[in-house]
Amino acid sequence: MKVSLFPLMPLLLVFVIPDVILSSGCPMDCSCSPPESILCFQRRSTTMPQGVPPFTQSLYLFANGIEQLSTEDFDGLENLEMLDLSQNKLTELPDRVFEPLASLKNLDLSSNQITHISEACFEGMELLERLYLYSNHIKTIHPAAFSGLENLLELKLQGNQLTSLPVLSMPHLLLLDLRFNVIPTLGASDLQTPNLESLKLGGVGLTNLNKDLIGSLTNLHELDISKNQLKAFPPVLKETRGLIYLNLAGNPMGPLTFQDLKNLEELQEMDISSLSLQGLPEEFPQLFPHLRKLTVAENPFNCLCTLAWFPNWLRAQSVTLERTEETRCHFPPINAGKVVQRLEHRDFGCPTTTTLTTSTVKTTVAVPLHVTTPESATTDFPPPRVNDYDANRDFNYPLPPVPASPSSSSSMDSDEEQRFCPSHTCLNGGTCRLDQYGQVECTCPPGTYGFFCEIQNDNAPSPAEPDMSMTTVSPNAPDISSRQATSTSILLDLHRYIEMRPYIRGIRLTYRNLSGPDRRPMQLSLPASYPEYRLRGLNPNSTYTVCASPLGAPNGIDSVCTQAHTTDEKNDSVTGAQIVNKKMATMLVPAVAILLLLVLVATAVGVVCYVRKKRAKGHIDLDCEPSQVELDGVKAGLDNGALPQKQTQLMIPEPVVQSSNLEYEVLLLQDHCMSGKNMSSHKPSYF
Repeated sequence: MKVSLFPLMPLLLVFVIPDVILSSGCPMDCSCSPPESILCFQRRSTTMPQGVPPFTQSLYLFANGIEQLSTEDFDGLENLEMLDLSQNKLTELPDRVFEPLASLKNLDLSSNQITHISEACFEGMELLERLYLYSNHIKTIHPAAFSGLENLLELKLQGNQLTSLPVLSMPHLLLLDLRFNVIPTLGASDLQTPNLESLKLGGVGLTNLNKDLIGSLTNLHELDISKNQLKAFPPVLKETRGLIYLNLAGNPMGPLTFQDLKNLEELQEMDISSLSLQGLPEEFPQLFPHLRKLTVAENPFNCLCTLAWFPNWLRAQSVTLERTEETRCHFPPINAGKVVQRLEHRDFGCPTTTTLTTSTVKTTVAVPLHVTTPESATTDFPPPRVNDYDANRDFNYPLPPVPASPSSSSSMDSDEEQRFCPSHTCLNGGTCRLDQYGQVECTCPPGTYGFFCEIQNDNAPSPAEPDMSMTTVSPNAPDISSRQATSTSILLDLHRYIEMRPYIRGIRLTYRNLSGPDRRPMQLSLPASYPEYRLRGLNPNSTYTVCASPLGAPNGIDSVCTQAHTTDEKNDSVTGAQIVNKKMATMLVPAVAILLLLVLVATAVGVVCYVRKKRAKGHIDLDCEPSQVELDGVKAGLDNGALPQKQTQLMIPEPVVQSSNLEYEVLLLQDHCMSGKNMSSHKPSYF
């Protein structure tokens, strides 16, 4: 029987035509689609494939097991623009091996075993734009190895064993990656790349960042200096502008300040992880208006009120927090180990204050405001910050006098003067008043002298001979005062300061101890919604000067000061003793009442026993039992709450105090009366 093959011809052509194409134009074990792009993946051959068509533009030979190259392997491939030889087993590159590839623009030799780059291995590659040599074992590069690559745009050398770098004279180079080599010094003469946009120097052992090097790279937009040995923020970065990506991670440089970051406002991505940061500068949200990605992982954050703005800011500005699970709190213990981004505002322990009005009681929460200083309001003396002072220095300069506000002018009456003069300012009966400049003064009685009349001496200098301590400029306190103080805290009254300045968005409090050797100023930032604030952690029996100024304004502008005193620790202990005595008195009154009632009950029982003994006319049975009526009477008294409930056990414990309520466990009545000779040994004891 004859079978016609005509109906099967279309099906046969489908299988035959691809085989013809592959056999005529595509190397064995490779894929050619489209025809000008050839992919040979995992051929498992130590040599280059044969039969590559001359019209090929892209040749991908990664992970093929190729061990050596020769010039003959590339004959006839003048049109090739992309050659990928990554992840092979190449150990060397012969001189002029790529010379036949006159059109080559992209060469990937990464992840091989190359140890040296010779002088002539890249000769004849004037059009090359991208050269990837990363993840090899390169130890040396001939000084002239890259001399002919004037059109190179990207050079990647990371992950090798380089200890030095040849001079790179590449006018068009845009990206240079040198990460994870050992190049501790790198100067401007090493990189003659004026148009460089991205420089990656992570993990090369830098101890400082060369100022001339960064200064010569006027087009730099990306900088990676992570995992180096930089012990401080590089000073050159304080003057660098135009960066949109900055990676500082893994350097032992410590906390960052406003001055470090103020010129980096164009950043869009920043990595400051693993810097041992306990917090972030309060001006952080205003410093980076264009930030989109932030990494702050592996830092021991103190999740206190000063960091409460952070989670809300991330959400409000749509900032992506990278490595979220590794961004956790270290302190306080209640927040330790928690993911910072997932905390609510209340979790940061911000203090609350209560403001009384005519109709409502309003509770406010301290939300730190972040206000930057306008460029127009410059000053030669920037506002002091706690981190800007050396712990070993002692600042003894006096605070400058501040002009008095209108409310403290000469037209102010005595009631207003008493209002603005802080209570208990002057000691030993001294009188507090404001001078013509609105400054606090103490008029000392005879036998006392000093700034606050704190020194008692019969030989005190007369008013005509003032004490030299008065030469210190006294602080001004027209709008703030202290309302009360303990041995370690001062309650400040800021009502009038806020009322007289409705335009301010926050308050900067600056305080320091005038009584001790350490007079360094300390600073706090408060929102303008705080009419009262308590300074804590102060030294006992000390005098403090406290100044308030608008947050964000230059130091000394519209600053108002006052002085306050912490009490002696003895005063606190006396107060505590009085409270304890009052509680003891409250405890003893019901105890004495119960004792008297029990004595009366015992006396009544004794009388009953005595009467019954008389009626027995001398019988020797001295045991007696109280009548049922008598027991019912005592029981009724117990049920009515006159006495505490009787315990089943016979032992009588000491009175105990639980939750400030008294609970007595006493034996109210013995079960039976004993004979006279045994009465003393079984007499109940109530205390």
